[in-house]
Amino acid sequence: MSRIVEKGEVFFFYRPRVGLDEVRDLADVQRFFFVMEPDAGRRFRRIVVGRKRLPDPLQHERVWAYVAEVADDPAQLRDELERQTYETRTRGLRLQPEARPAGEGRYAIVEHHRHSHLAYVLEIPREPGPAQLTFRILREASYVVAVRNPTVHVAPGAGLRPGRRATYPPALLERFGERRFLPLDDPAFLDYVGTELVLIGAAADVDAELGDDIGNDIGEGLREDDDLEADEASLDNARIFLDLRIRPDELPTEPLERGELR
Repeated sequence: MSRIVEKGEVFFFYRPRVGLDEVRDLADVQRFFFVMEPDAGRRFRRIVVGRKRLPDPLQHERVWAYVAEVADDPAQLRDELERQTYETRTRGLRLQPEARPAGEGRYAIVEHHRHSHLAYVLEIPREPGPAQLTFRILREASYVVAVRNPTVHVAPGAGLRPGRRATYPPALLERFGERRFLPLDDPAFLDYVGTELVLIGAAADVDAELGDDIGNDIGEGLREDDDLEADEASLDNARIFLDLRIRPDELPTEPLERGELR
């Protein structure tokens, strides 16, 4: 049996390296992240993904990620989305290009066989293109997800430095006991900056992994609606712009509209 403990909107972004306006492959990418907006309550969590791509579900690949930002107002995310210029002593004026939106969909955190899964169904673009394939944003996918104990010792360079790790209230911290990891069965862990996660690729078919109709419950019928009008999924009413209060003309939209790497 599977139980959904949280659902919401998920928005995928990537950001080019400083000084680059065009992305050809992962070497040109500074970071890849996604924003989770739970249905219950106004909150935005920005999750940075290591290796700059999601794990391969077929290979059961592991990828480290962490909560970089938690905000009640989407305006607080704008610094990570907008174009920035800054001065350096050695290189003078430097340009940080704006982020590129690369996907919009629905997500769920699901309890399943004593594990927790993060699953999603993509809405825009309707079919993944080169941009989505670069970051392994599939039409749908499921990942086993666990939270790292912030008090355990890890090898140097593995994860966040101790001073950057999450500081949990006693009720959450005590749940770890002596364990290094916990299933993400309580979404409250995601509301603390510095929460470290491990994502393990589980399946590219959500229903097959988590049970019949879980994917439709997550996507609210998106996969079955083959007659969706084109303008219903247009940028004018895309949640990625409406909810984050960004105009489509503020960011390059080719990755979101046509799946093109930009």
